[in-house]
Amino acid sequence: MTPHHLLPRLLGLLLSLLLAGPAWAAGITPLQSDRYLCDNDPLEAQVFAGAVDADAIPNMALGTAPGAYVVLSWRGVNLQLPRTNNAGAPSYTDGRWWWRADDPQHPEFKQRRGSIETYSCQWQSGP
Repeated sequence: MTPHHLLPRLLGLLLSLLLAGPAWAAGITPLQSDRYLCDNDPLEAQVFAGAVDADAIPNMALGTAPGAYVVLSWRGVNLQLPRTNNAGAPSYTDGRWWWRADDPQHPEFKQRRGSIETYSCQWQSGP
C-alpha cells in the first residue's frame, strides 16, 4: 500500500480516538475519581474542573465551581452531569440524573422517570 493510501486510514483512526476519548485526547485529568457500588453495580465517578473563570463565583465548595462536571460510568452508560449552583456540597444534574457526594461514603444518586428513583450507593475505593 502506498503512503497516500494510508493517510485517510490514519486520519480516520485519529478521529475515532478523539471521539472515543475526548478527555484523554485533551490530556484532561479528573480532580477526583472514586468507585462506588450503586444498587449492586459498580459505578465510577470522576469530577472535572471544567473550563470556567471562577474568580467571581461565590459557591466554590470543595474546589469546584459551576462549570465543573462529573462523569458517572454505570451499567454501561456514561453520564456527564454539570455542576449546579446550589449552596452546600457540590451537586450535579442534567434534569433527569442527579448526583451529590455530601457523604462520600454514601453519595446520593437519583433519576427522574415520572417519579424519582433513588439508588443506594456506597464507596468502594479510590482510583
